[in-house]
Amino acid sequence: MDADDNPALAAVRGSGLQYEVLRHGPVRSLAEAAEARGVEPADVVKTLVVRRGEDDFLFVLVPGDRQISWPKLRALLGVSRMSMPDAATAKEVTGYERGTITPFGSTRAWPVVADELVRGRRITLGGGAHGTALAVDADAALEHLRARIADVSDAE
Repeated sequence: MDADDNPALAAVRGSGLQYEVLRHGPVRSLAEAAEARGVEPADVVKTLVVRRGEDDFLFVLVPGDRQISWPKLRALLGVSRMSMPDAATAKEVTGYERGTITPFGSTRAWPVVADELVRGRRITLGGGAHGTALAVDADAALEHLRARIADVSDAE
């Protein structure tokens, strides 16, 4: 898929949000992604796809320097079991390959849970194609995505 024409960019264009498209070469780590995007590691927000049940997924947004806290997320959602789907399933339910996943323009508008530490900053998210990121105001993006905000991460 052409990085200039993908559902994520179309969705953010139509969102009314202020945004910037950042393009960079391949990155192999959080540090490389942060450097390529000109931000701190915490501002490289990971969009993780989580399976809650049969055909029931959600996006979890966590700062790049943190990881999902499974106990906190399970307690928040009132479920005893969750998992991360394999790469093929994640692509099937979002339309995006790992490393490009974003809630913007996903094939289905899955619910979004954002870690509370994402708020109050300018963040970068996957832009729907490798080497493409979206820089947005976190608070405006979380409101647009109707994200549920809670403490769902732990330090890595």
